[in-house]
Amino acid sequence: MTQAQGVPPHASPGGPLRIGNASGFYGDRFAAVREMLEGGPLDVLTGDYLAELTMLILGRSRLKDPGAGYAGTFLRQMEDTLGLAVERGTKIVTNAGGLNPRGLADRLRELAERLGVRVEIAHVEGDDLLGRAKELGFGDSRYGDPLTANAYLGAWGIAECLRAGADLVVTGRVTDASLVVGPAGAHFGWRRDDWDALAGATVAGHVLECGTQATGGNYAFFREVGDLRHAGFPIAEVHPDGSSVITKHDGTGGAVTTETVTAQLLYEIGGPRYAGPDVVTRFDTVRLAQEGPDRVRISGVVGEPPPATTKVCLNHLGGFRNEMTFVLTGLDIEAKAELAKTQMEAAFGDERPRRVEWTLVGAATTDPSTQGEATSLLCCAVLDPAEPKVGRAFSGAVVELALAGYPGFTMTSPPGKAAPYGVYTPAYVDSSEIEHVAVLPDGTRTVIPPVPADPVDSPLDARLPEPYDDGVPTVRVPLGRVAGARSGDKGGDANIGVWARTDAQWRWLAHFLTVERLQELLPETRDLVVTRHVLPELRAVNFVAEGLLQEGVSASTRFDPQGKALGEWLRSRLVDLPEAIL
Repeated sequence: MTQAQGVPPHASPGGPLRIGNASGFYGDRFAAVREMLEGGPLDVLTGDYLAELTMLILGRSRLKDPGAGYAGTFLRQMEDTLGLAVERGTKIVTNAGGLNPRGLADRLRELAERLGVRVEIAHVEGDDLLGRAKELGFGDSRYGDPLTANAYLGAWGIAECLRAGADLVVTGRVTDASLVVGPAGAHFGWRRDDWDALAGATVAGHVLECGTQATGGNYAFFREVGDLRHAGFPIAEVHPDGSSVITKHDGTGGAVTTETVTAQLLYEIGGPRYAGPDVVTRFDTVRLAQEGPDRVRISGVVGEPPPATTKVCLNHLGGFRNEMTFVLTGLDIEAKAELAKTQMEAAFGDERPRRVEWTLVGAATTDPSTQGEATSLLCCAVLDPAEPKVGRAFSGAVVELALAGYPGFTMTSPPGKAAPYGVYTPAYVDSSEIEHVAVLPDGTRTVIPPVPADPVDSPLDARLPEPYDDGVPTVRVPLGRVAGARSGDKGGDANIGVWARTDAQWRWLAHFLTVERLQELLPETRDLVVTRHVLPELRAVNFVAEGLLQEGVSASTRFDPQGKALGEWLRSRLVDLPEAIL
């Protein structure tokens, strides 16, 4: 590329920096990179490929091949679009390096040479702490024998690479928002203590990180969105003060509204203080405004200095798992389920797996007119450190019940082998223990010092509106008639963010949906520690249910192991709602 170092080609001095996203997870729409590059002008295109589960998958691939450990999909996408990115003058920033950012950067240089494309490539490393796991205290029973141990780096390594003229920056485990904060910080010349600007860009990055979830995907009121056959990926127009406008390319599917953005803001968060390695972002200060069709302005975000510690994502292999699903049809569903359980317990004998989890899904309707309406599913999940206990010995034992079980016995799948599962554990280390390194296009290694920590104890904005009048006429309807929700996972914990659509509905929701009420509506949370956080600017409350997802996605035996549908379950529950706010 020929533009001046560190200055993207489309952004005008003092104007916004247009940052698009083309991947929200490893496995997202392959064609999105080309679509985003061809759809309109972009200064920077980001791609988020990493999640806690992805790190485990990459860790297992690295066991088989030490040269692996990165998202191979990204390399194939670049084979298709690297020349186009250069032609359009769009810089690319991605965490597709996973556990091996240097390896992916090397493969990209080989690709560029083969394609005859002149491009400056840099990478960021230092997040991989596996070799120091015991030294840093990750060697005890809480963490097992770590397969991966990666710190969540911040944005300044990315910024350093861009300031040195990089056209393509590959990282390992950085915070998802860093893919946006780094380019913005480099372009606008932000200082490391420009807390409000950094926090504003962090919010924009949080909106972009999951791709089309910001443009109507997984949105509670999806029928209002319009055409979702091919939703467009989001774009953030970031301004010099850190404020932004979320939008998408013209002519693409989906929609960008204050509520689609609210939904994504509530995804996988905890309390109002959203801690990162560069800044603590105050989510209780985020203000949204519809600026025009498919244009939502984010402003007012307050930032504070980061903590002295950095979060670390640890994964270890927990053992092996398998599952089989029984199909129960017609009458006596519960009795049929009990018979299946009794027979399987007898079949286990002395070789019972360490964990056996049963889940009954669905209820047969009265006088069903289709076989589907007459059917429930009974899932048996088994986990054990020893593969034989949960392998063919288990699934074969289920099949052997076929002619001796409940009437109408059938299963959803043939017998299968066991598969290894991992356990995710979060940890924290002093930020000074991490050597965050930007490896510039010329090979120069620049160490990025941690941001000096100076925690602020300013009060949070937890104000509640005036309660809705008592004694007004009510009607019993699903909560989802007036409230949207978005839920997700953070290791073994689940979050459920709920927002009201109008001020009147917020007056009711803020006082109605307490922790006790949530546990009443979602009985599976009753024995758990549940915390409620208030976000008044978003007319929202966010709940964190600790341990609901057990040991995390890969080890969870829940029917919904990532908690993605918890919000929709909550919205389906009947509540007594004031008629006037419908």
